[in-house]
Amino acid sequence: MKRTERAAGAVVGSAVGDALGGPFEFGTQGAFSARFPTPGADGEMCGGGGWDPGEATDDTQMAILVAESLLERGGLDLPDIFARFQVWAAADPKDIGLQTEDVLTNGMPWDLAAAIHFQVNRRAAGNGSLMRASTSAVHFAAAGRETTMDAARRIAALTHGDRAAWEGTAIYHELIRVMFEDTDPLAALPDILVHVHPDHRSRYATVLAPEWHPDQATEFNGAVWPCLGSAVWALRTTSGFEDAVRAAVDLGGDTDTVAAVTGGLAGAYYGLDAIPARWTEPLHVPLPGSGGRVLHLADLLHLAHRLGG
Repeated sequence: MKRTERAAGAVVGSAVGDALGGPFEFGTQGAFSARFPTPGADGEMCGGGGWDPGEATDDTQMAILVAESLLERGGLDLPDIFARFQVWAAADPKDIGLQTEDVLTNGMPWDLAAAIHFQVNRRAAGNGSLMRASTSAVHFAAAGRETTMDAARRIAALTHGDRAAWEGTAIYHELIRVMFEDTDPLAALPDILVHVHPDHRSRYATVLAPEWHPDQATEFNGAVWPCLGSAVWALRTTSGFEDAVRAAVDLGGDTDTVAAVTGGLAGAYYGLDAIPARWTEPLHVPLPGSGGRVLHLADLLHLAHRLGG
C-alpha cells in the first residue's frame, strides 16, 4: 500500500473515530451497538451531546493545530505549537480537557507550564497528548524510529508533565511509522517496547499484550495506558476499519479519544479506502480561534498529503 494512502487513512481515520465517538462520551458499554445494531446503517454519525452529526472534537482540532504548525514552521517549533494551543483554548472550544486547559491558561511559559502543573497536581497521565498525535505521527514517520519517538515525547510534554503520557504517544508514533514501512504493527510491539523508558515499559507491556482486554484496565480509559491498550486491542481483535472503530466506541467511557486513537491506527493499517463514505461525508472540524474556519474531508486529505510528503 502506498504511504500516501496510509497517511490519509491515519489522519482521516482518527478524525472519523473522534466524530463517531463524541456523542457517546461517558456512556455505557455497548451503547453504540445498541443504537446501531447493524453495521453499515445510515445515521451512525448521529451527533448529540452538544455535537453536530460528523463534528470532530478537541482531539482532531488539536491534531490540526499541530499539523499546521509543523507545515508552516518547516518542522518542530514547540513554542509555536504551544501558542496555537493557547489561542485555541482562549476561544472557548466546546470541549477541552481539564488538565490541558489549566496548562494552557495558567500563564506559565511553554517550557514550564506542564511541568509545574505536574509538580503541583502529581496527576498528568491523561490521554490528551495521545489523542492529537495522528498528524505528527504521519509527519515524522519518514524520519525514523528515534526521531519520531523523540518528537512524540516533546509534543506530549507541552501539556502533560507525566512521562507516562510521553511514552504512550511515542509508542503510537512508532506504530504508525512501522505501518508506513508495511510492517505488521502488532508483531512490531515487542521491539517498540524495548525503546520505551524503563520506568514505564512494564505497564505498557501489560496493556499491549495479546491477552489483555479493556475490562482488565485498572484506570478509566481517559488515562493514557488503557486508552492506547484499548485501541490496540480493537485493532487486534477485528478485521476491518469499521469493526475496529465500532469496537472502540462500544467500550464506553472516553469514547471520542479511544475511537480517535483506534481510527488513526486502523486508518493507517487498512488505508483510506477502508473508511466508509457515510462516515467521511458529514465529517467536519471547526477550529475555534481561527476566524470561523471549518475543515472538511478535502482539507484533511490535503493536510495528510503535505504531512506525508
